[in-house]
Amino acid sequence: MKLFVGLGNPGKKYDETRHNIGFRVIDELAKSLDIPLNQEKFKGVFGFNTINGEKVFLLKPLTYMNLSGESVRPLMDFYKLSIDDVVVVYDDLDLPPGKIRLRQKGGHGGHNGIKSLLAHLGTENFKRIRVGVGRPEAGVGVANYVLGTFHPDEKEDVEAAVSHAVKACESWLSQDFLNVMNSYN
Repeated sequence: MKLFVGLGNPGKKYDETRHNIGFRVIDELAKSLDIPLNQEKFKGVFGFNTINGEKVFLLKPLTYMNLSGESVRPLMDFYKLSIDDVVVVYDDLDLPPGKIRLRQKGGHGGHNGIKSLLAHLGTENFKRIRVGVGRPEAGVGVANYVLGTFHPDEKEDVEAAVSHAVKACESWLSQDFLNVMNSYN
């Protein structure tokens, strides 16, 4: 089994924000894999399908970013998913727009969604796909920045990053995550 989790905030006003890049990746992955996100349960919207004989889950927590773990843990428990079955996709201030970075584990780096996952999963040993959103200019607060939209000149890079993240997710369906990391980092 595999679980792909995209972090973000629910609601129309957050759709195009930097903080919702994880949701965007899951939406594109859902289209690519033909997995409808049509179930609301576990404090999130999710869907699943069987691909190459393996159950594949997609999840967008609806708990707001800072409480993401409240959605992920119950789904994992219900379907008896191992931490090894999970990849989390989220925004990263330390990467420029257009870049992605895959990791097998790590800390929270100040990201509140990841802090919540660490608290609810009890480990930092879960796979991640970090999608770059860049840093705010001097004088702009981080919260306002991540809840803002991308600049028009960043959109092409952002679309490329979303596409790369989707392809990395798809690659994990047939390859070891370390091989996927080597291909996409």
